[in-house]
Amino acid sequence: MNWTPRRLRWLLNIYPPYLGAGIRTDFIDPQWREIRVSMKLRWYNRNILGTHFGGSMYSMVDPHLVLLAMNRLGADYTVWDKSAEIQFLRPGLGRLRATFRVTDQELNTIREQTAGGEAACPHFVIDVVDERDALVARVSKELHVRLRKDPKGGTKSKAASH
Repeated sequence: MNWTPRRLRWLLNIYPPYLGAGIRTDFIDPQWREIRVSMKLRWYNRNILGTHFGGSMYSMVDPHLVLLAMNRLGADYTVWDKSAEIQFLRPGLGRLRATFRVTDQELNTIREQTAGGEAACPHFVIDVVDERDALVARVSKELHVRLRKDPKGGTKSKAASH
């Protein structure tokens, strides 16, 4: 993926599933360290009780950790979502927000765990908060990260991934 943060932000903001759910990518850090998204409560993303539809809340947090990890680790790595769980803690009203971060320490751990060809399965927790910073939902996500195979059948070297 050879996108700039600015172009990816623009693409995510016109991507039909996010556009239809009212999800907005507000910020992508130029060094791919952080992404912030938000979603306003609208007639088309509310449930029968007048609060945010749970599926839209999950969509709001779906691809961002993979996008950050892919861009920070580079083309020598394959990054997938492995699993996710969402806990709805209170009704979502107004504008909801979520922030995603992948730290240097987390990247170093992934690199160490994958150096010998094994997969790493880092775990992240994302909080979805409302306008008052009250916790609305908590999402646990696990990624699957592996060094890509080189044409000779082995894994790419750790040095090539930096």
